[in-house]
Amino acid sequence: MQTASKELTMRRSSSVTSVSWIPSEAIPGPMKIPFSLGVGHYDPPPPAELGDLVAWRDADRFRFANRLAAWIEVDDAGTITAHGHDGGGLIGSTTLRLGPSSATFTAFSYPDLQNEPEVGDGWVRFRQTVGGRTGAPMPRTVRRPPYVQLSAPTVWTTLELTLHADGRADAQMTGASPFPRHWVYDDSCALVAKSGLTDFGGWSKQCFGDHSPWGDVDSPALVTVAETALERTLSSTIMRGNAKPKVRKLAEGEDLVRQGEPGHELFLLLDGVLEVLVDGEPVAELGPGAVGGERALLEGGSRTSTLRARTRVRVAVATAEQVDTSALRELAEGHRREERDGQQPTA
Repeated sequence: MQTASKELTMRRSSSVTSVSWIPSEAIPGPMKIPFSLGVGHYDPPPPAELGDLVAWRDADRFRFANRLAAWIEVDDAGTITAHGHDGGGLIGSTTLRLGPSSATFTAFSYPDLQNEPEVGDGWVRFRQTVGGRTGAPMPRTVRRPPYVQLSAPTVWTTLELTLHADGRADAQMTGASPFPRHWVYDDSCALVAKSGLTDFGGWSKQCFGDHSPWGDVDSPALVTVAETALERTLSSTIMRGNAKPKVRKLAEGEDLVRQGEPGHELFLLLDGVLEVLVDGEPVAELGPGAVGGERALLEGGSRTSTLRARTRVRVAVATAEQVDTSALRELAEGHRREERDGQQPTA
C-alpha cells in the first residue's frame, strides 16, 4: 500500500513603504508666499520608525504614501510555487487657511499601477506606482502647451520588491516625482533611504498631463542612504537652536570644503547629494540629513576629505559652539567605524 506524502511549502513575505512630505523651505521664490503667510504649511519630518499610515494621513502628517507588500510560497525543493502582492496608495487632503477661515480640498488619487510580477530563477519581482495630485488649485506657467495650468502637478513614487526563494528580500524606490521629499521604510518599519533632491521648479513646470507614469514618463529616483539617529538629533539642534544657521547653496560640481584646508564649521546637508573624495578619489555619497565636518573641529582643524556637490545642494552651516562636544565625538567615532568597514568619513 502506498502512502501519498504531503508536500510542504513555506511562505515568505516582505514589504516596502514610501512616505512623501514637504520639508521646510523646499519651495523657492513667490510660490513660498502662501506658506510664509500660513495659508499652506510645510510638514515636520516623519519619525524614523513607520507608524500607522491611516492615522498619519488623518493627522495630515504626509502628502501621500505608497505601501507595497508581497509574498511567495516555496516548496521543499526551493521552487517558488505561488506568489501575490497587495498594498496601495494613501493620499491626504489639502487644507488652506486664511485667518479664521479654512477650506479643505480632497486630493485626486490616481489608479495604483501594479505591474504583472516578473518571475525569475528563484525570485519574483513586484512593482507598484502610486500617486495623484492635490485638489487645491495651483495656477502657474508651464513649459509646453497649453503653457498655463490651474490644477496641481502630479506626484508619485515607484517601488520595487524582489523576494527570493532563500528568504532574501531586496527593496528599492526606482522612480519618483521631483517633488516633494520621499522617505523609504523597510519591512521592519525602519527608515532606510531618502530621495536626494527636491526640484519644485522642474516639478511644477513639467509634471502634468502625460508627464507621469500614468502617461509616458517615470523620473528615475536619486536615492541616498538615510542618516543615523544621532545625525537626526544633531540636525534638530542645528536648525532649531538659539543661533539660526547660515544656509549655503552650491551649484553642481562646486566644492563645499577641500581636503587639507583649515575648517571650523559643521555642515548639515538640507537638500541634494554631496560626493566625498579622498586624495581625489570618490569614496562615498551623502544625502539629506547627513552631518559632516566634525573631524576637522576635533582633530586639529584640517579637512580630511573634499565634499563636492554632485547635484544642486543646500547646506546649513553651524559652529562648534552650537553642538555639544560629546555629540561631535560620538559622530566622529561613528564615521571612524564606517571607515573601518570600508566607507570613508566626512571632512
